[in-house]
Amino acid sequence: MKVIICGAGQVGWQIARHLSAEMNDVTVVDNNADLVRRATDTLDVQGIAGFASYPDVLDRAGARDADMIIAATYSDEVNMVTCQVAHSVFGINRKIARLRSKSYLDAIYSDLYRRDHLPIDVVISPEREVAQAAMQRLAVPAAFDTETFMGGKAKLLGVRTDADCPILNTPLRQLTDLFSTLRSIVVGVRREGTLFAPEPDDQIFAGDECYVFCHVDDIGRTMEVFGKKQNKQERVVIVGGGNVGLAVARELESRAARVRVKMIERNRRCAELAAEALERTIVLHGDGLDATLLAEAGIARADAMLAVTDDDKTNMLAAVRAKAEGCPMAVALINDPTLVPLMKPLGIDAYINPRATTVSSILRHIRHGRVRGVYSIGDAEAEVIEAEVMSTSPLAGQRLRDIGFPEGVLVGAVMKNGEVLRPTGALRVEEGDVVAMFAMAADVPEVERLMQVSIDYF
Repeated sequence: MKVIICGAGQVGWQIARHLSAEMNDVTVVDNNADLVRRATDTLDVQGIAGFASYPDVLDRAGARDADMIIAATYSDEVNMVTCQVAHSVFGINRKIARLRSKSYLDAIYSDLYRRDHLPIDVVISPEREVAQAAMQRLAVPAAFDTETFMGGKAKLLGVRTDADCPILNTPLRQLTDLFSTLRSIVVGVRREGTLFAPEPDDQIFAGDECYVFCHVDDIGRTMEVFGKKQNKQERVVIVGGGNVGLAVARELESRAARVRVKMIERNRRCAELAAEALERTIVLHGDGLDATLLAEAGIARADAMLAVTDDDKTNMLAAVRAKAEGCPMAVALINDPTLVPLMKPLGIDAYINPRATTVSSILRHIRHGRVRGVYSIGDAEAEVIEAEVMSTSPLAGQRLRDIGFPEGVLVGAVMKNGEVLRPTGALRVEEGDVVAMFAMAADVPEVERLMQVSIDYF
């Protein structure tokens, strides 16, 4: 498949990395020649320096025979015009645009993106995705990573194992026997920085980061098995009143269970806008690293603190300060993946990677056919793919034990007729079932072949 990616920033580069690794013909366009050079030097892609919305630039990028265009520049307007040009001039079939401004995302204006207006097939909103990720972190505070699957009936949980974890040094095979009614399964383990799909005889050690696929009704029991306590989030402090902080505060205000929210924003104008937009949230103007201001926000009594400014280091330091002041849970927004290994030594409970959430959203639409959900884990090391089994799939009609999955692939759950089941060797997969699989990056193409939803299935 021939794909043009407009914008060679973090998101564009990561999407280009995914698609080029799967042997697609990828061209990256950006007006910053240095970013284009970085992409062409590190990835198997072509690069064009120029403004993505210019017809002659898209023409040089091969738009006349492109199958898809992904507009992920920093400008909403450039992304929108790029899709319009791609449609009107070159007739590109599939157009994805990243839009940040809330005004463009308002549901009452959704007609704007019809084919006879602004022809955008899929709109991706980083701020909205990140706000949802933040809400998921708060829903399972003891997990460092979470994502929802199967229509909200299942979750992927990232859980760190401490020295007092009751299931340390226990083979995973035995866990299945010990907790036979528990609908959860360990699908991935990160040990000493290396992520892998565990074998049934592998054990869990202190310090491991386990990715567990779990039925939502069994989240509480699963966390207990790992020695984690679930606490209610009734008082929340948000550091950062930009688009993400505002979206999280609005979401918390709309919850049925009343949550007391206080927000700290350094920029006076931003703080004023947040105060006007929010109804019950108390907005404080000042530095989120100021101990006095944090005390005024009641950080010692808060159940959680979210640091969601546009500066990674500020978020990390605010999270560390909050923990030092007695806040039991601190979550930091981190754009730079090289900073993630510092989370554990600094005592930060969880992080949100906007790039990973945006990449996952785009991949969900790129993986065409019957793929219903995709979540990118770590620095594009693995994916969790949720897909419906088609009649042409090699999986249809087979028991799980008879399917030749690659070593780096594990089934997390199977949903039959709306019921989420824990995978067992005897479970037969039928047409119409929904299967969620953890797959190391190298094994993703094989998973797509098994599901008969290859990326060029159009």
